[in-house]
Amino acid sequence: MRDPFNVGESSDLEHLVWKSGERERVYKGPIFDVCSIVRTSSDGRTSRFVEVDSPDWVTVIPWYRAENGKPMFVMVQQFRHGSSSVTREFPAGVIEHGEDPQVAGLRELKEETGLVSDPLTALGNVSPNSAFMNNRTHFYLAEGLSLVADQSLDPNEQLDVLSVSVDEVIASMGTGLYDNGIMMIALGFFLREAKKRPFLYTTKE
Repeated sequence: MRDPFNVGESSDLEHLVWKSGERERVYKGPIFDVCSIVRTSSDGRTSRFVEVDSPDWVTVIPWYRAENGKPMFVMVQQFRHGSSSVTREFPAGVIEHGEDPQVAGLRELKEETGLVSDPLTALGNVSPNSAFMNNRTHFYLAEGLSLVADQSLDPNEQLDVLSVSVDEVIASMGTGLYDNGIMMIALGFFLREAKKRPFLYTTKE
């Protein structure tokens, strides 16, 4: 029996790897495709699995300090068709084929809010759902914000732009309007950056 209380990282991961075999596209859609893929485990078991073939995503966290010294986020509110509800989120979108993630982040920021950023800091990227999705989602912190344009939304986009204090977002993430798992990941990346730069979430007197 393996000891779950054994502290340390295991360097032997090879026995967990399933080797890929035949891959077939079974559905082609406007947002993602669905593939069926055969994989074989290290102990000889073979099965067929579902893989969602999706473009990479990008999320931008626009940050600034209000005149009263409070750190603030610029966020957007929109109706989400998967949950049939309005959510409050950081600007985000799909990275176009061949597009640099940073370029995509700046594009989405400007399209959704009219803002540009200098600097734009890469915070990291992760698999949004490694159980069946094959894409990555990238996260950036946008500072030095300037309003330069009106919104330039896609035909079926409808969203409001507003400022929310960093304190409120930290306290509310995962509840109510903040019901979006990708935003929780974004906040985690922000808090890791803020641990190195505490002024990102402290009020300036």
